[in-house]
Amino acid sequence: MKKFIFQEEKDMPPEKICKTVHQYNREPVSEDSMQKLLEIAADYRDVKNYVYTRYGGIASLSKIYPGYTVQNEMTASGLREKLGLPSVYFYLAVFDALGDIKSQWTRTKSKLSGLVNKNENFTPEEKHYIRFLLKVNNAFEAALNQKPIELEKKLYRQYCGLAGQVETDRMHRYLCRQVRKYHVKLHTDAADGFTIAERAYRYADHGIYISIKEKRKRIFVPLTDSKQYKCQSYIKLYPKECNLEIKVPVYVAVRSHRDYENQVGAAVGFYTMLTTDEGRRYGEELGRYQTEYSDWMRQQTGSYNRNRNSNPGRKKYNAKKRRFEERLHSYINQELNRFLQTEKPEVVYIVKLPKPHAGGANKRINHSIAQWQRGYIRKRLAQKCKEQSVKIIEVLGKDISNECSKCGAMGKKADGNFSCPACGYEAEEKTNTARNVKKRGQGDGALR
Repeated sequence: MKKFIFQEEKDMPPEKICKTVHQYNREPVSEDSMQKLLEIAADYRDVKNYVYTRYGGIASLSKIYPGYTVQNEMTASGLREKLGLPSVYFYLAVFDALGDIKSQWTRTKSKLSGLVNKNENFTPEEKHYIRFLLKVNNAFEAALNQKPIELEKKLYRQYCGLAGQVETDRMHRYLCRQVRKYHVKLHTDAADGFTIAERAYRYADHGIYISIKEKRKRIFVPLTDSKQYKCQSYIKLYPKECNLEIKVPVYVAVRSHRDYENQVGAAVGFYTMLTTDEGRRYGEELGRYQTEYSDWMRQQTGSYNRNRNSNPGRKKYNAKKRRFEERLHSYINQELNRFLQTEKPEVVYIVKLPKPHAGGANKRINHSIAQWQRGYIRKRLAQKCKEQSVKIIEVLGKDISNECSKCGAMGKKADGNFSCPACGYEAEEKTNTARNVKKRGQGDGALR
């Protein structure tokens, strides 16, 4: 059986987990204060783009791990002095950009690995050799830069064993071609936020004092709450609305419930968010919320495209879009809380969702599916389960809605109901799916 476990199976749950807390300004941020914050955001963006350009290519692969070489070179570059950006923001921008570059290389390697696996012209030995290069950073960097591959003794013996079975120069040229084709150097035009370190702000007077580019000067922003945090945070700016948002990562204690003992299979749907193997439903209004949202989005997009030349404003559009999303997300979180409190699960089994596919001739349905909040639902369910010491186990979903949960034969679906011609079993379609999810998760009738 192939299962995907998203929380480590341990006898004791972790004591704390990280969640994001949001803080907001109580009063509109003054134009002068917003301008000073936007200056920091613009400089933060410029530093990131400088790092992207200078260290995003193959020649800098050896420098980005662990990144102290980049830090030293950026210090010597004189860019911080040129911008007049305080070091507390400058180095956060540098390491933020480095993190993005590392993530981009991870995506590139993943793409190359998939191409190699599908390439029928490669022998198993050649595929094994390329996968070794993709896995070992030093070997990958040396191959791309046409340098001798030098590794620690144990790894080098393994490398020599693989290299003796293939034409290494041809493999290296192949890697270089694919990297040139698929690896993208990053760039951002966004200048609407920046990361802030603990020593660049302080809480007081029911608000927050934020350091700016002027020495020994801070601006004051009153907040809607009086909570205080001491950690690295992110400040998101909304200059048109004269607002800002502070995203604070905090660690909260994990709750453990002695009465959470149930094994629950759940099916995710567009119109009903969750249906359990016992037939209970949660989020039955989700379809209505999502349809209203997607219909409005489709209408607004068409109107904007028709009037593009007259330069229609987007302030009201963005405000209403945010209200739609907030209402939808609030409903999702409310129903997920009710699901956990009612079901009291020790383990939740859920189908591994496939990637979204474009299809069908009905544009309205296609647009609704595109706005489906399943990624948000999955993310929030995972977070809430971690907070309550509940395990989530995903199972492969091939034919899971077409299979009879009683006898395993292929059945028929019509008007939201499932019927099995082999054994005569009938049930609501999502309930049958949820029962199959639970069976596969527990190993009964699992894919092999």
